[in-house]
Amino acid sequence: MAPETLTLPPYFNIDPDQALADLGAPAGSARFAEIAAACGRGRDDLAGRGLNPEGRKELRLFSTWEITRYLIPVAPAHFRRVLRQHPDLPQGRAASEGAARWFTLDEVLRLRAHFAAEGSRAKEYRPYRPEGLPAKIVAVANFKGGVGKTSTCAHLAMSAALDGYRVLVIDLDSQGSMTSIFGGQVADEWATVFPLLARHYARHQQAENRARVDRGDSPLPLDDTLSEALKLEAGALVQKTHWPNIDLIGAQLNLYWAEFQIPVWRMQGRSWKLWDALSESLEADGILDQYDLIFLDTPPALGYLTINGLAAADILLVPLGASFLEFDSTGRFFDMLHSTFASIEEAENMAARALGREGLAFEWDAVRAVITRYDGNQQAELAALMQAYLGPVLSPHRQDFTALIGQAGEQVAGIYEADYRDFNRETYARGRQTFDETYAAFKRLLVGIWRREDLARAEG
Repeated sequence: MAPETLTLPPYFNIDPDQALADLGAPAGSARFAEIAAACGRGRDDLAGRGLNPEGRKELRLFSTWEITRYLIPVAPAHFRRVLRQHPDLPQGRAASEGAARWFTLDEVLRLRAHFAAEGSRAKEYRPYRPEGLPAKIVAVANFKGGVGKTSTCAHLAMSAALDGYRVLVIDLDSQGSMTSIFGGQVADEWATVFPLLARHYARHQQAENRARVDRGDSPLPLDDTLSEALKLEAGALVQKTHWPNIDLIGAQLNLYWAEFQIPVWRMQGRSWKLWDALSESLEADGILDQYDLIFLDTPPALGYLTINGLAAADILLVPLGASFLEFDSTGRFFDMLHSTFASIEEAENMAARALGREGLAFEWDAVRAVITRYDGNQQAELAALMQAYLGPVLSPHRQDFTALIGQAGEQVAGIYEADYRDFNRETYARGRQTFDETYAAFKRLLVGIWRREDLARAEG
């Protein structure tokens, strides 16, 4: 047997000439373009593996087992009996006679509607949603990267869609990861939320110009960007996705330009309430009436896009890992949130008091932190300590890390897009359980908030 080769630490016995040979040439700025192009080709290749022949992502099918276990509360035998009794309902497809039948999600939603109309009165087939109340906006945010922010946001959106809600996902992160997950195609910043923010400022400037004319001053001209933004509404930015009840307003790198443009507008129009730009634009265009839930994936930084997302949100979710650094960073994140929004309130209320107007007070229906990528064998003690300090702000549910999470990320997909036949039923059930529990904790918040508003409306 040959003697075992001793492996030394990497800082021992490095030959300078060999190191030079491995080094390669110095890199100029053009090298960044080459690397970006290589990443782009690879990204297209990876994304393309989940596309249908028309070049679009396609959602997998759902089996009778999956439908009756997770999506419609009926026994499998009763489900099959109802299909036989109603041949006009979607019948699914099977590989052979007697084999399991598989349905599209759109067919599942139609079947759910049938059971809601004809099924047992003792069961709830559709999710709770009081009529007449606007959609709830949910921002998922933390300025520390790698905490599972986009993954959590995407899986909550998919869970809500499986639950039957109408969902809009808005990607505020110029990295566009959420856009990739939902197969969005965004050519430039004019297909992102940017024109909504620009239009909001343009309308503010128009109002200021009317006031200037009333005072006898000359109006300020609108530049081409603002003039073009006035022509766009949110509906023109919304894309359909491969999920029948999830739509998308996507993002791409040019969206980051907003971080530089917004402060310029703010300097030009100091009375412009930039933090209202997103929420008021969505409301003005009727978006809050078209959906049940709107999920905002924010950038990992407290910039102007994040401020717009947080100010628009009814519910704020903050994912973090069970580590000292992430706990510390998240504390600083909340400290920055307080400083930012309290300073806005202070400045606005100083002016409001001088004019005898009602002051500004930001309010969120609920703020929760949730531990992601949790390893109970190694992190239980730290998670318990975090729970003790944060109390009800920290959701008692821990989102476990599973092998399915890693595989979903490799395939630019979500857990709910994974086909359990690629594993087995038990492995799949264990893998999705932690995300089902995350959604259950979120839905408990949502239902409680809607119920509170519904009761207040009845009393008022």
